Amino acid sequence: MYKINRIRISGFRRVFEVELPVRPFMVLIGANGVGKTSFLDAFTLLAATASGNLNGTSSKFGGISSLLTRNKSDEVSFLVDMEVPGHQPLEYELHIAQQGPSYAISKETLSQQRPGFNQPFLHIDSSYDDIRYYDIEENRLVRPNWEHNPFETSLAQVPKMFRQPEEMRRILATATHYHILDVSSRAPVKSPQPMKPALLPGPEGEDIVPFLYYLRESDRDRFDAILDSLQTAFPDLLELNFPPVAAGMLTMTWKDRNFSKPMFMSELSEGTLRFLWLVSLLLSPALSTVTMIDEPEVSLHPELLSLLADLMRGASQRTQLIVATHSDSFIRFLEPEEVVVLDMDENGCTTATWADSMDLDHWLAEYSLDEIWRMGRMGGRS
Repeated sequence: MYKINRIRISGFRRVFEVELPVRPFMVLIGANGVGKTSFLDAFTLLAATASGNLNGTSSKFGGISSLLTRNKSDEVSFLVDMEVPGHQPLEYELHIAQQGPSYAISKETLSQQRPGFNQPFLHIDSSYDDIRYYDIEENRLVRPNWEHNPFETSLAQVPKMFRQPEEMRRILATATHYHILDVSSRAPVKSPQPMKPALLPGPEGEDIVPFLYYLRESDRDRFDAILDSLQTAFPDLLELNFPPVAAGMLTMTWKDRNFSKPMFMSELSEGTLRFLWLVSLLLSPALSTVTMIDEPEVSLHPELLSLLADLMRGASQRTQLIVATHSDSFIRFLEPEEVVVLDMDENGCTTATWADSMDLDHWLAEYSLDEIWRMGRMGGRS
């Protein structure tokens, strides 16, 4: 399985210099403002560099100038390496420098060490407008003979490369960041939805009805696993049904044993809707290789968080799952090797430390992980 081994983020908001091994399941904890969401946003920007959407994503964030670590950096940079079975890791490095009101890609390399060679093999070696990539047919680094967009990376633009670089491009490009689900009165998750094949419930739950309906009809075991998880959380749930409401449109009903009539999506509580969406997402067959979830605990009763942690562990066998939270209750159900503590140094910049590197065994003999965090023994509290 191809997976991300390590990431280094520099010059991004408070994340002035953070390098971290990436594990299958990693939960970022820390006080408000220490950089949890910034870490996820930085990974989102990195994903955009591989999908050809760097310009649009940076604009959505307010431009590169608004992302720079204030008074400390004039560029945002990333380094990520990917495990390649049977080969040395691939390493991708990218520097995006402020240039007037815009930006320039000041450095971009995609390299891989090979046995018997002192220098790494270069798939991409670019700097500003000096663009070079390895051409498989010519067997050397060449410059593009097409109009290269200077505001997008070479990784997103160069022709098909060897299989391993293509996997890195795919993994980064498909990394997905899920924010807190909108459950307001006009939210997509509460509305009737078109009947269509869907392999994910959608970032806003806009496809959750066709997703669950499609699973019920085509992958009954997976649908039953979702239903079992929901019934564990809500024992009075009997079944989910999908009545049509118009031509080509479905809604979903929730049948509770205590009521003679089923409840529609718009009648479910915020916590129920968010848990339904999270369970559907985590048990989806089509999760991207990297999945990021911000504050999954919002609106959830503490008793649901143990089940949520177990679902996340299961999902982490199919995706590298990065979660940001500041919920003590959620931390209670995690292991130190699943937790990254974010804190601030004396200069107000983010630090990141895996909890299992903190020598907590003495404390864990008497206290749970959330208690140790509240006691301040792990940092990440202020």
